[in-house]
Amino acid sequence: MDRAEHPDRRVLLFGGLVAATVTLAGCSPTSAAPSATSAPPESPPTTPAAAFTRLMEGNKRWVSGHLRHPDRDPDRRQFVAEKQEPFGAILSCIDSRVPPELLFDTGLGDLYVMRTGGEAIGPVVTGSVEYGPMTSGTPLIVVLGHQRCGAIEAAYKSIRDGKPLPGNLEAIAKALRPAYEQAAHGSGGDPVDSMARAQVTLTAADLRSNQDLAPLVKKGALAVVGAYYSLDTGKVEVLAGAPA
Repeated sequence: MDRAEHPDRRVLLFGGLVAATVTLAGCSPTSAAPSATSAPPESPPTTPAAAFTRLMEGNKRWVSGHLRHPDRDPDRRQFVAEKQEPFGAILSCIDSRVPPELLFDTGLGDLYVMRTGGEAIGPVVTGSVEYGPMTSGTPLIVVLGHQRCGAIEAAYKSIRDGKPLPGNLEAIAKALRPAYEQAAHGSGGDPVDSMARAQVTLTAADLRSNQDLAPLVKKGALAVVGAYYSLDTGKVEVLAGAPA
């Protein structure tokens, strides 16, 4: 009985080894399909209009959920290791729900990003925003405010009630006072939301007219856009400065 069964066992064993080999070959790195989470790299846009279009197309993908996740793989990491060419500089809030790289569907090396409470600015922040346009020809700056901004709300209540915020938070409130003054003289609507929008437009106007950036804006090499992000929809609304 044992001798009669040996050939069948050998056949079964051989068949199992063949199946296992085929399976392993199919899982080997050389036959693995490319990752579907990373799109092929694109050349950075070099004009304000092209950079703005790239950003807004990315935001449309964010809103719809049809994301491309560009420039987010080891090849891209190696490509930008020695040199970067970001096509945009984003000044946004520190809010954890407003990450510029995600909501514009961009990746590694695509954007300079500065984040402060309520987009409050000072010399160091302004210098950081200026860095890309002045050193590497970045053609676009976006000042991005957002819905239900906690920093704006805290500053609004502090200034309205005359109660300073603790620690260095008071410096944020002071930086946001011009936006508060503009919102306080407005009519109707949510005053905190009005202040958030005012902060965007005032900051964008200041950057657009500053002595170092104004010449770039004048000759069409740079656009400074004020925008507002909806937490509810994910959509970026342009408030001022969109390039033609």
